[in-house]
Amino acid sequence: MRISRAMVVGLLCVATAAAAQTAEELVAKNLQARGGMDKIKAVNTLKMSGKAYVGINADVRQEQKRPDMIRQNFTVQGMTQIQAYDGSVGWQISPFEGRKDAELMGEDDMRDLVEDADIDGPLVDYRAKGNKVEYLGHDVVDGDDAYKLKVTLKNGDILYYYLDPDTYLEVKKERQQFIRGSVRESEQLLGSYKQVAGVYYPFSMEIGSKGGGEHARYTIDTIEVNAPIEDSYFKMPAAKK
Repeated sequence: MRISRAMVVGLLCVATAAAAQTAEELVAKNLQARGGMDKIKAVNTLKMSGKAYVGINADVRQEQKRPDMIRQNFTVQGMTQIQAYDGSVGWQISPFEGRKDAELMGEDDMRDLVEDADIDGPLVDYRAKGNKVEYLGHDVVDGDDAYKLKVTLKNGDILYYYLDPDTYLEVKKERQQFIRGSVRESEQLLGSYKQVAGVYYPFSMEIGSKGGGEHARYTIDTIEVNAPIEDSYFKMPAAKK
């Protein structure tokens, strides 16, 4: 059978439309599995605390607040590393490097913070945020089947979401950041989901460089939703005299 050029173009258009529809359906199912748009958007502040093991045990804490504020504390042997973003300025305190005053972070260094500051995540209202989502078919995570989504952020960075085919929750995320001509890749393994204020959050995570050595293992003890947090908590403090 001879297939005309018009038929080929038509088939390609149908395939593209089907893939786009599948991506949109998977995003909708993921957001519904997390708790639904209403409950997700009802979260105005988020407090998480737990433990991390990165060759040594550490206490970890993260706070977030709409629209785009985030602060992360990492405490070992009484010293606390802080990284924060107040919606426009990124800063850090690095006592492990002998620096006890707050310092501004460079644009490249705070890329993770800026992306993570979105309390809803990049799939919520992704079109309005300038993000693009594509369905890449099936993949395998730790021997199990998973749906794979490619999310291209407005800034050009790429996230890969691996969704459990039964629950539609994320079991793995990969991140590609394009910084000054180089690519920085990382990955997260997610599990032990629990519901807090109607929204499901992972209470266990493994985070590290893609294809790298040992991952940092995180266990979340508590998650608190909509506790009051002042904006000033995310602001860069003045240097100590």
